[in-house]
Amino acid sequence: MRGAVRSSAGAASLPDGAEAIEIEEIGPSTDWSNALQNMHSVVHLAARVHIMEEAAVDPLSEFRYVNTAGTEHLARAAAKADVRRLVYASSVKVNGERTMGVPFTEDDEPAPEDPYAISKWEAEQALQRISSESGLEIVVVRPPLVYGPGVKGNFLRLMQWVEKGIPFPLSMVCNRRSLIALDNLVDVLVSCVEHPQASGQTFLVADGEDLSTPELLRHVAEALGRRVRLFPVPPLLLQVGAKLLGMGGITNRLCGSLVVDSCKVKKLLNWRPLVSVEEGLQHTARWYLSER
Repeated sequence: MRGAVRSSAGAASLPDGAEAIEIEEIGPSTDWSNALQNMHSVVHLAARVHIMEEAAVDPLSEFRYVNTAGTEHLARAAAKADVRRLVYASSVKVNGERTMGVPFTEDDEPAPEDPYAISKWEAEQALQRISSESGLEIVVVRPPLVYGPGVKGNFLRLMQWVEKGIPFPLSMVCNRRSLIALDNLVDVLVSCVEHPQASGQTFLVADGEDLSTPELLRHVAEALGRRVRLFPVPPLLLQVGAKLLGMGGITNRLCGSLVVDSCKVKKLLNWRPLVSVEEGLQHTARWYLSER
């Protein structure tokens, strides 16, 4: 097993026994030769992800440089190195930002909205072109929000707020959101590497226990040994107020629904989640409390 890392510090995150290969910035000219030598399969996880305070003048170009051009370049290098299969971690955001009563499926017309999602969808299309030209087997996995040890972004912020006892005006929210624990995501990626029927497929994956935001907050609080404080505010009023304060994006995710149908991966690869949401959140909480 071999892992590509940006620095020697990144090697600490690799499994025991894995060889670390340092690479330069990911883009259309990255040298992958040492990392790909004698490799049978590649799992591509690296990406330019959501930037909390975007400073780029042209964010789409920045996302495309890493996520689209960088992925395309890696795939071509992999095909040249006789790699058999590349598993690509894309995003459910390729499907869209929200569901309205009907879960997303792999057959839905892609509807990416922000620069990150657009770059991911363009990368998927590039991978399919390379596969048809070279025979490189491609598997695309679109996860929703991923949580687990090392989680960052809004989920980490949510845990910090719960631990501090900050009250949430969310008790009237009746949404549903799909999540996936890191343990489950890793397991399904391994299945995509190994299973012969995964080749050429796109999969939506999730824990299978869709939660409302109040339910998620209660689960997080329980895992942290805290009590969550919820109070009622009509969701429409909450969204209007948040938009005026420049927090519309976060509030849309807290109040809106995003549900995926994982039946395809379960049926085709006979995959089942390794851990429940409760177990996944407990793992995440133990890591969070140990890092304080």
